[in-house]
Amino acid sequence: MGAQLPLNIQLRDDATLTSFYAGADNPEALLAVTQMAQGVGEPFVYLWGPAGAGRTHLLQAASHAASECGMASLYIPLQTKSLSSTILQGAEGIPLVCIDDIQNIAGQPGWEEGLFHLFNRIQMQKSRLLVAADVAPKNLKIILQDLQSRLSSGVVYQLHALNDEHKIKALQLRAIQRGLDLPDAVGGFLLSRCPRNMSELFLTLEKLDRASLAEQRRLTVPFVKQVLEL
Repeated sequence: MGAQLPLNIQLRDDATLTSFYAGADNPEALLAVTQMAQGVGEPFVYLWGPAGAGRTHLLQAASHAASECGMASLYIPLQTKSLSSTILQGAEGIPLVCIDDIQNIAGQPGWEEGLFHLFNRIQMQKSRLLVAADVAPKNLKIILQDLQSRLSSGVVYQLHALNDEHKIKALQLRAIQRGLDLPDAVGGFLLSRCPRNMSELFLTLEKLDRASLAEQRRLTVPFVKQVLEL
């Protein structure tokens, strides 16, 4: 059964568990998410970390992986302001529910109450809930104390941003999956001359991939300079 998506929200094709580079600090979080996507492991996991640490990647990857296992999933990105809390109604019937950026609804009574009741229904239904935010549960500006308590009750993983060495390795992993060879020198050049957020770096890699394919050229520093007009 395929992933059920609200309001035509599309998952990124490249957001997969195999394309997530865990580095030295995030392998336990990756394992927990992988298990959830297989219908085993913890019933509730809370991920938090700074922008670019891979929160959205992991939630979308979990939804992809669940679908590949024949398990329905629901991915809800709360940065989409057009969403209404009514989208939570009936979500407990879906084996894996992934809710992204929950910090965005802190202080909104309708959303907080909706999430609280959904949490309880998911527990009763024995479905799984994977949530992500930019801060730890205790630092969310949640008004409803019962919801704050629920969000602090599960297994919590802090996602750590990658250092420069690991950013290059993450780029190289993504390049390999695209059939590209990304030398260390090119990875270092990208870090020194491009926005250092991983999302931006991956977008740059996509652009280089298209150019490399079109011109049948390997990724070298001169070629990268030419494509990116640096």
